Amino acid sequence: MSSALRSSGRLASLALAWAVVGAAAAEEAAHKIAPEFTPAQWLERMDHALTTRNYDGTFSHWQGGRMELLRIIHRVQDGTVSERLASLDGSGREFIRTGSSLACYLPDRRTVLVEQRPAEESLVGFPTVNDQTASFYDIREAGHTRLNRRDTHVITVSPRDEYRYGYRLWIDASTAMPLKSQLADAHGQVIEQIVFASLTLSSHIPDSAFRPEISTEGFQWLRNDAAPHPQPGVAALAWSAMSLPPGFRMTVRSAQVLPGSASPVDHLVFTDGFASVSVFVERQPAPSGEQPVPESAAVGSSSAFSTVVDGHKITAVGEVPPATVRFIASQLKAQGAPSAGR
Repeated sequence: MSSALRSSGRLASLALAWAVVGAAAAEEAAHKIAPEFTPAQWLERMDHALTTRNYDGTFSHWQGGRMELLRIIHRVQDGTVSERLASLDGSGREFIRTGSSLACYLPDRRTVLVEQRPAEESLVGFPTVNDQTASFYDIREAGHTRLNRRDTHVITVSPRDEYRYGYRLWIDASTAMPLKSQLADAHGQVIEQIVFASLTLSSHIPDSAFRPEISTEGFQWLRNDAAPHPQPGVAALAWSAMSLPPGFRMTVRSAQVLPGSASPVDHLVFTDGFASVSVFVERQPAPSGEQPVPESAAVGSSSAFSTVVDGHKITAVGEVPPATVRFIASQLKAQGAPSAGR
C-alpha cells in the first residue's frame, strides 16, 4: 500500500473518530440544554403554560358523536386573565371571560347570560396535578410522537378506581402546550377529544380580540347575582357531603339567584385535582302526592344525577362516571335540616 493511501486511511479514521466524539458531545449538550422531565412534571409545565402564556388557537371538539370547531384566545395582562371561546360552526355562541366575570352570548336564544366564576377556572379545562392527585391516578409517559409537525410527549393519566375517567395528553416538547387531549372511560374507550389545528403564541393580544363578533341588539340580558343575605330569624342551611369518593374534596361553596329560580341556589364544587363535580341545591315546593324519583342522565363524557333531600332538589353534574355523581348527590346533607316528620 502506498504512503498516500495509508495517510488517506489514517485521515479517514481520524475524521470518523472526531465525528463520533462530536456526536457524543452534541448529545450530552442537548441533554444539558433540554433536561428530561417526569410525566407529572410535564403536566405541571402544561398547566403553567396554559395559565401564564398568551395564545390564540383553533381546535376541534368531539363528544357524544358530535364534532364542533372552536377558537380560544387567552391573555394574561397586568395580572388579569381574559379569554374568549367562540364556536366557528354556525351557532355563533361565544363565551368571554375577564377575571371572574363570564359573559355567555347565546344567539339561538337571543340571550346574554352574565355570571361570576372562580378567576382561576379556564374556559377550556385541562387536568392539573398535585401531590394528592398522584395517589388516585397512575401518571406515565407513553412515548414520543409528531403532531402538527411538532415533537410531543404523550402522557397517560389512568384512574386507580371506578370514580374517575382517564386522560391521554399530547404535550408540545418545546412550549409545553397541549396539542391534543382525550378523555377515556374505564375500558379505554375515548369519550371526548380535543385536537388543535392551529396554535399561536403571542407577546401581545389587543383588547379587540375579546369583543363579541355578534350583534346583541334586541337580546335579553340575564345576570346570576349573588344570593341575598337570609332574612332575620331564618337560619341558612350549610350543605356538605357526609362522605365522598376517595380523593374528592369541596373547593367552592357559593349561592346565586339563577334566572327562572324563585329562591337562591347553593353551588358546591367537589374535585380530586383532575375531575370535578358541580352540585346545585334548590328548595323544592312542598310535595303533593308521590315522592319524586331520582333521575340520572349521561351525555358524552358528562354525567348528571338528581334527587330530593330534606325538601331540596340536589343535582350533581360533572365529567365523571355516573357512579360518582350519584355517590356525591346521595351523600349531601344540610346542617340543621329539619327531620321528615317535623
